[in-house]
Amino acid sequence: MAKQLDYHTIRAIFTRFHEAEPEPKGELDHVNAYTLVVAVALSAQATDAGVNRATRELFKIADTPQKMLDLGEEGLIEHIKTIGLYRNKAKNVMKLSKILVEDYGGIVPNSRAALQSLPGVGRKTANVVLNMWWHYPAQAVDTHIFRVGNRTGICPGKNVDAVERAIEDNIPVDFQQHAHHWLILHGRYHCKARKPMCPTCIIRDLCQFEDKTI
Repeated sequence: MAKQLDYHTIRAIFTRFHEAEPEPKGELDHVNAYTLVVAVALSAQATDAGVNRATRELFKIADTPQKMLDLGEEGLIEHIKTIGLYRNKAKNVMKLSKILVEDYGGIVPNSRAALQSLPGVGRKTANVVLNMWWHYPAQAVDTHIFRVGNRTGICPGKNVDAVERAIEDNIPVDFQQHAHHWLILHGRYHCKARKPMCPTCIIRDLCQFEDKTI
C-alpha cells in the first residue's frame, strides 16, 4: 500500500484527469433511475459490456418496476441468462421491483439508506446510482478504484470503506463529482491489474507505484 499523497499532488493528478476527459461517464446503459439500479445490480461479477448486451432489449419492454413485474422472473431470466449469477440476480430484481411499487409508488428513492434496503443493492450500487443519476458526489469503490488508490497513493486503504473515506477526505471537492469515474476508467484501461500501462500513463511521474513497468 502506498502512502497517502499530499493535497498538491492529488490536485495535479485530477487536473490531468480532467484535462484528458472533462466529463467521464459510467459505461452501463440505462434510460432512467430504475434501469440504472437494475443495471448496476446485474453488473456484480460481470462486465459492463456483458450487462449492456443483456439489457439492450430488456429495457425496451421493462423500464419501470411494474413493467418488470409484468414481465415476470422467467421472462427476465431469458434476457439476462448470459450474465453470471443470473438466477439470484433475477430474484433480487423482482423483489426490489415489488418493493419499489408497493412502498415507493414505483419511484426510486434517493437516499443511500433507502437504496441499500432494496434486495441486491449494496453500498457500492447505491453510490453509483446517487452519483450518476442525482449527481451527488458519492464514491463507488470497486476493484479498479481499490487497486489504483493503493498503488498510486491517491486514496490508499485496507478495505473499500477506508478507500471511500480517503477519496472523500483527500480529493479536492471540485473533483469529487467525477472522482470515482476517473479512477475506474484509469484502472480499467491504464492501471490494469496484471499489466499496468505505466509508460503511457498520464500520472506516471506523480504515482508512488514501486513496480512501474518500463
